[in-house]
Amino acid sequence: VCDVDSNVLEPAFQIIEKSGRPRPPLVADIRRCLEDESVDAIVMGTPLHWHAPGTIVACQAGKDVYVEKPVSHNFHEGALMVAAARRHNRIVQAGTQLPSLPVTDRFHQYIDSGKLGRVLMAKVWNVQLRRNIGRQPDEPIPAGLDYDIWTGPLPQLPFNRNRFHSTVNWHWHYGCGDIGNDGVHEIDIARFGLGVCEHPDRVAGLGGKYFFDDDQEFPDTQVCVWEWPGAGGSAHRRQLVFEQRDWSPYVQEGHENGNAFYGTKGMLMLGKRTGWQLYSERNKLVDEETGSVDLIAHHDDFLDCVRTAIAGGNVRRPHADIEEGHRSAALVHLGNIACRLGRTLHVDAAAERIVGDDEANRLLTRAYRDGHWAVPRGV
Repeated sequence: VCDVDSNVLEPAFQIIEKSGRPRPPLVADIRRCLEDESVDAIVMGTPLHWHAPGTIVACQAGKDVYVEKPVSHNFHEGALMVAAARRHNRIVQAGTQLPSLPVTDRFHQYIDSGKLGRVLMAKVWNVQLRRNIGRQPDEPIPAGLDYDIWTGPLPQLPFNRNRFHSTVNWHWHYGCGDIGNDGVHEIDIARFGLGVCEHPDRVAGLGGKYFFDDDQEFPDTQVCVWEWPGAGGSAHRRQLVFEQRDWSPYVQEGHENGNAFYGTKGMLMLGKRTGWQLYSERNKLVDEETGSVDLIAHHDDFLDCVRTAIAGGNVRRPHADIEEGHRSAALVHLGNIACRLGRTLHVDAAAERIVGDDEANRLLTRAYRDGHWAVPRGV
């Protein structure tokens, strides 16, 4: 177990011991794990700002990685993660679990069957009642916390409880907001359903803090639109719309968080906890399937890939390979940039750059601490 905060570890150790396993060694520095030849793989269940740095150094050390979502803090980090996984021939699974659900697999088969016709547009909604986190002053670093390692390769800010643990993702310096926290799950499924395997060429976004008056920096209300040119051999453009309301307690369109796929022959609604429903003309329900989230299936997929590789079998990429994780996280980053700057972005998908916009291009990456050992290579 690798953790920098000794104040939160005892409940985790109790879970391990109740499973019949001995209490494992504890280290604070990830490099100790990477130096251990008995370690085959690691889980990057860290705050978001460590996802890419930790994954890249793990790949360099010959370890396979399960990295939580979103896989990267910024667009450029995701590209570096893909490059590291390929260069070192590592298995890297993104923590977007929906691709491992049987109901999702059958949903993809349904779309591929052509029964929806041409799917030209999809919509994603992330709607839930988040809490007001209030305002907190900076304070001394708590006892039992190695704040230097926790900060990692980022420029260090003063310690603040609203920039730590469960609320760290709501700040530009560390996170991506709720579009990257929960929204990326549905965005990932929508991208597959649209059949797009490249970055969009046009991105727009609007949003802000309409409801909360607290330390959160990301929008609580947000709409993003991504567009692709003819994809998958199609001559037709595709569009994906994202809606976020972090102050609404209501189920939307039959699903708490979900997806809608609009085809020329029908409409399909998908919820990760409820399954999917297919409607034809005049909202006639013609087919449906129920199913719920099975997180264990996604973990098992990663472990199966690792075990097969260790045993000398054919190495396969996991259901949510890092390249897929990067493509979905890239939509999050581009959407946030469009909202932050308040203008439409024109993207050169092949070059992974924004055309004619130096300010937007600077937001594709970030500043790091000079000389820190975990600064992602290529920065």
